Amino acid sequence: MTVSQALIEFLAHQWTVDGDHRERTIAGTFGIFGHGNVAGVGQALKQLNTQEPGLMPYYQARNEQAMVHQSVGYARMRRRLGTMASAASVGPGATNMLTGAALATTNRLPALLLPSDTFATRVADPVLQQLELPHDIGLTVNDAFRPLSRFFDRVQRPEQLYSVALSAMRVLTDPAETGAVTISLPEDVQAEALDVPLEFLADREWHLRRPLPERGALDRAMAAILGAKAPLIVAGGGVLYSAAEDKLRLLAELTGIPVATTQAGGGAMPWDHAQYLGGVGATGTTAANHAAEQADLIIGIGTRYSDFTTASRTAFQNPDVRFVNVNVAPFDAYKHGSALPVVADARETIDAMAAALGRHRISDGYADQLRRWSSEWDAVVDTALHPTGRELPGQSEIIGAVHAASDPRDVVVQAAGSLPGDLHKLWRVRDALGYHVEYAYSCMGYEIPGGMGVRRAAPDRDVLVMVGDGSYLMMHSELVTAVAEGLKIIVVLIQNHGFASIGHLSETVGSERFGTKYRSYDPDTQSFDGHTVLPIDLAANARSYGIDVLDVEPGPDVTGRLFDAVTRAKASPTTTVIHVQSDPLLYGPDGAGWWDVPVAEVSELDSTQAARSVYVEQRAKQRPLLG
Repeated sequence: MTVSQALIEFLAHQWTVDGDHRERTIAGTFGIFGHGNVAGVGQALKQLNTQEPGLMPYYQARNEQAMVHQSVGYARMRRRLGTMASAASVGPGATNMLTGAALATTNRLPALLLPSDTFATRVADPVLQQLELPHDIGLTVNDAFRPLSRFFDRVQRPEQLYSVALSAMRVLTDPAETGAVTISLPEDVQAEALDVPLEFLADREWHLRRPLPERGALDRAMAAILGAKAPLIVAGGGVLYSAAEDKLRLLAELTGIPVATTQAGGGAMPWDHAQYLGGVGATGTTAANHAAEQADLIIGIGTRYSDFTTASRTAFQNPDVRFVNVNVAPFDAYKHGSALPVVADARETIDAMAAALGRHRISDGYADQLRRWSSEWDAVVDTALHPTGRELPGQSEIIGAVHAASDPRDVVVQAAGSLPGDLHKLWRVRDALGYHVEYAYSCMGYEIPGGMGVRRAAPDRDVLVMVGDGSYLMMHSELVTAVAEGLKIIVVLIQNHGFASIGHLSETVGSERFGTKYRSYDPDTQSFDGHTVLPIDLAANARSYGIDVLDVEPGPDVTGRLFDAVTRAKASPTTTVIHVQSDPLLYGPDGAGWWDVPVAEVSELDSTQAARSVYVEQRAKQRPLLG
């Protein structure tokens, strides 16, 4: 076999096992072919497709970055038990995947990358698209994957394939180590032959590790919880990847301890649960952030504590606050100087906590206060989601209409702009896997390919991709892939005529929305801040791909017609783009969170000087978290 033939067939026989559940580790391979991989990986996929079409499904894509986004969307929906491989040609094809690699690693989600590399023999050196650096001839563009990958290796000789492939699978299936896994494949080595042992091609099972909490660590954590007057659970993505949401709900009901969620943890608790306070941090709710401010113990479960979760280290104001950090990865368990790390699986630890806490409950006074905060925030959300009758709706109204037309098992997908913040506050999640917001890397362009990955992983669910025009323009070409495969997603395209989120942020830092509007260039002012809106028709763009497009015109009943459009799209068997215009100056409700974006310390702009004063005031609340 060639190296490529052996690798592709090897990948087709890898299985992830979690208890009684067994599924393909690599469910398929995306590929965009060029001279670097058409005779290697491309030929191997063609040959296997001819011999056994279902053994390793091949999928086309239109952008290499989008291949990795689809893999990540799939992996998250499969709770990290399965993912996809992405094969690219040398040079620009490979480097197009770098953003996807960073996104996968930052989100702790498995994705297998197979970028082609230049000749290992250097017989035709330099080849087309080869990077040449005089100080290091052996360095190629693929070395840029090293800092972005949880595992990187290059198959320089055919005999290296076995150790490289097995090591890659170990990292892909390790919950503490997983992320982007990159196997760099020189274009000549891909086509070289070797004698392959049959055992390399046999079915291999990778049993998922679920480490139990050590007794000493658990005892110390329990003592802290029993002694806390105002504990708060912060549930992250690790709760969902461990399938621990039911255990978490039971623990909250047993003890009365409130739960707040990170962006990745959305869905860990249903929105109307008595102990659920909503999202926490910079994009959180007032209920969760009031609890975080007063909490004397934070029980972080499966969270990486991003700056949005900690509100740039302003969320936790109790001078005596301590952190119990439950995480399968020591790197995250020890964050914020925690003296109470529990390096273990989330589900196993929550189970052990429930057993150890027995009849322990929070005080009635604390419970009453939590109920008041929750009730107050629910009223705020009810108002925000309600139609206002404006010609152009605000984003909150749009979210309200889409949510009202959705079913509990539908999955909302988002990644960048102001939508993640509003969704974190306003989207009332009814299913553990119903909230899919990529907010570790917050990559513009993720939404459409990520949503397609979700649909591949859960074909029985409707996928509601909500995307602003700025992010849509980054990766709309992947709609062609949806058309080619008949892969249904529903895209709610919000036309803001610019970067709504960064426009707002620009105002808060005193930069007056400079460079954030989609306007014609004004040669007199040498800026894009004029009043001539670009005549771009994004509905026509989507329609040109062969997509069904529903254009919701402005008017006082716009949210009602948006509701109808989503209902029609859900009834359709094909992909639909719903185009709706918004007023980007109508903001969602404030959740009492803050995000540290530095403001110029000196400026001749009055707006920047005013913004600096507010920034200094907020920054004074920051504190080191050393508990």
